[in-house]
Amino acid sequence: MISFQPTEDQKLMVESVGQFARTAIRPKFRETEAARGLADAVRKAGSELGLGLAPFPEALGGAGLGLTTTVLLEEEIAWGDPGAAFALPGPGAFGFAVAELGTPEQAKAALAAFASETDRFGAVAWGEARAHAERPGFSTTATKTADGWRLEGVKSYVLNADRAASFVVFAQVDPAKGWNGIGAFLVDASAVKVGERETTLGLDAASFGGITLEGVVVAESARLARFEVGTEEHVRALCTFFAKNALIIAARAVGLSRFAFEATQEYVDTRKAFGKPIGHFQAVAFTIADRAMDVDASRGLVWRAAAAWDAGSADALLLSAQAIAFAHEAAMRCGDDGVQLHGGAGFMRDYAVEKLMRDAKQIGLCGMTAEHADQLAAAVTLGGPLDPGLVLPTPETQNAFV
Repeated sequence: MISFQPTEDQKLMVESVGQFARTAIRPKFRETEAARGLADAVRKAGSELGLGLAPFPEALGGAGLGLTTTVLLEEEIAWGDPGAAFALPGPGAFGFAVAELGTPEQAKAALAAFASETDRFGAVAWGEARAHAERPGFSTTATKTADGWRLEGVKSYVLNADRAASFVVFAQVDPAKGWNGIGAFLVDASAVKVGERETTLGLDAASFGGITLEGVVVAESARLARFEVGTEEHVRALCTFFAKNALIIAARAVGLSRFAFEATQEYVDTRKAFGKPIGHFQAVAFTIADRAMDVDASRGLVWRAAAAWDAGSADALLLSAQAIAFAHEAAMRCGDDGVQLHGGAGFMRDYAVEKLMRDAKQIGLCGMTAEHADQLAAAVTLGGPLDPGLVLPTPETQNAFV
């Protein structure tokens, strides 16, 4: 059973991270947006909190705090500024990829650098702009050679492409197996060509771009090889990687929802019409009540899913899919209604809600979309196969930032 009462240690950590979000991140969210990144001093202070390694076991070089504590802390950072949560150093999706798809030895070696270099970024190169014309699967290929593996292709929508020191690159190992024939490879940033940073709708502090792999040769040891490509175990590990990483992003969506709700609540409590606050009018009051339920419900679902992973529950994948889908949709409702209830002021930059609506739309494409989470939940509930081509974002369906 999950306890909805955090432990004393969790309360202290949440208080510490919340204070950082309140004093260092929230007051500068417009400056951060304009600069398209965190100030050096803020990034350094954030890296010293050690959030990047929080969810990973101590056996792999992580902090061993577990997913439950991690989602509590990630919500606090995103409550300060959702974009800032994507701009702090750490392994991020890279860490979950090596932990789930690599051997324990590979994962420990890959994460070691993040313990010694607190300002280090990792990245996952998953997305591609176009589907392969003749078969399902990635256009980026991995071909076995005498020296290891040769990687060729172009990856798009890579979070921290220009900041990362190391990548996990997904490529087609077995074209005949389609989406069941994809492998993952550790690639140093020096081996790839990084494209220009993209201009995005929201989350301006985060950096998204593409990378090109031209004749990149990596050793056999660089292939994340915990499971044989195409096996049921490999596919489940792939889904687990996506689900855990997307659950972190769902926690950030909860922080965004909370920020938007609080800003909107304050506005309708102080803005007056016909001699009383507009929050006293029934239509406004009902909307506020619904968004308050969204914040609490999405938080509860995220906590429940995180606790399931920490407990080793067989339901963790299903609970994660449910939490991810709901949290993304709730964040969009909170951002959208925040703008709506601000009226004409809502789309002015004098208020935070216009930024939060843009951030909510983009955060819904990060990690795993609500649509793919729904598909994953359906597959698990109905006992269907975990087909990566259906339950994960692909060029045939919808790309996602990871």
